[in-house]
Amino acid sequence: MENEMSSKRAYGCMHRVKPFLAVIFLQFGFAGMDVLSKVALNNGVNNYVLVVYRHAIATVVIAPFAIILDKKVRPKMTFSIFTKLMLLGLLEPVIDQNLYYNGLKYTTATFAAAMYNILPAITFLMACISRLEKVKRKSIHSQAKVIGTVATVAGAMLMTLVKGPVIELFWTKERNNQGAKGGGTNIEDTIKGSLMITVGCFSWAFFMILQAITLKTYPAELSLTAWICLLGTAQGTIVALVMERGKTSIWSIHWDTKLLTALYSGIVCSGLAYYIQGVVMKDRGPVFVTAFSPLSMVIVAVMSSFILAEQMYLGRVIGAIVIVAGLYFVVWGKSKDYKSGSPPADGQMVQLQDKQTTDTGSDDNENSNPVANVPNVSSRGAATQDEQIHRQRDQLIV
Repeated sequence: MENEMSSKRAYGCMHRVKPFLAVIFLQFGFAGMDVLSKVALNNGVNNYVLVVYRHAIATVVIAPFAIILDKKVRPKMTFSIFTKLMLLGLLEPVIDQNLYYNGLKYTTATFAAAMYNILPAITFLMACISRLEKVKRKSIHSQAKVIGTVATVAGAMLMTLVKGPVIELFWTKERNNQGAKGGGTNIEDTIKGSLMITVGCFSWAFFMILQAITLKTYPAELSLTAWICLLGTAQGTIVALVMERGKTSIWSIHWDTKLLTALYSGIVCSGLAYYIQGVVMKDRGPVFVTAFSPLSMVIVAVMSSFILAEQMYLGRVIGAIVIVAGLYFVVWGKSKDYKSGSPPADGQMVQLQDKQTTDTGSDDNENSNPVANVPNVSSRGAATQDEQIHRQRDQLIV
């Protein structure tokens, strides 16, 4: 009995920790993409073509898993669902990523990663508008989320407009600062790049909200991911052909950073990322998924100083600190709402176990009216079977 209880506690603990491990994995993946993308863009890779190849690779990798594993849970396609899928394929794969890559050309990998820290605040605002988040004026937790949102935006403006002196790191002191590519951006390029990245953040936030809404009517995460990548590839190809018409040489691919970046970002940052976001979002919501962006910024800052010889400036570090502080005001308020709100999936499992125990103890009463109890048992069994199918499929992939 004790072994059974301890195994249940271990399973419950692992189930609660799994969302945190998943989003941390995402941030490491995004950090690697930031550095690889900056290297590829510096080598002359076309950003429109990179977006197309990235999602074509993601489609090829994810589609077989979606066809096999989502066979029993994939709902029927409707015009409303397909319209949402088309919009999802446009928002993040086409609009956000093209704006991000263009903004990355004018700034540095560290700056771009730091600017994306405003994503949780934007997601929070959009979630409030779409009523996925609730704000109570007299609640301290709601006030913390509002204050954190304002601080996050202020930190982003500080990073953009204030540069300050260069911060020398011990592994960059001996490098020639004049040859460093990361520190040569002027204020005009910084503003231009930051505007592109900010608009991309709004597009990505809208994508996250729409993905959460779509999952309610299309709860097959793998199939949803495959559709997003496929439609993103198609729409991205149209955009690339229009923006770069007549330039056939940009579509050539070789064994170089272009192929490596497309493979890495397609498999990790499109295929796996869209799926993991969907799984975690069903439990914790879109704000939680975007709440770990500062971790990516720290990883990118360290990797870029080694690989790209990027320089750090005091103004940008202060702005990043303000963003992180504001972000965790939002996270703190969100965590309190989560604790006081509905329980997660593991909580639902515990409730189901308690309910089954209660039902076992009251079998004598139920036997007195067996006909009335048959529909309840069948419906409860069907619900349990659906939950088990979803949980087993998520554990196979995540």
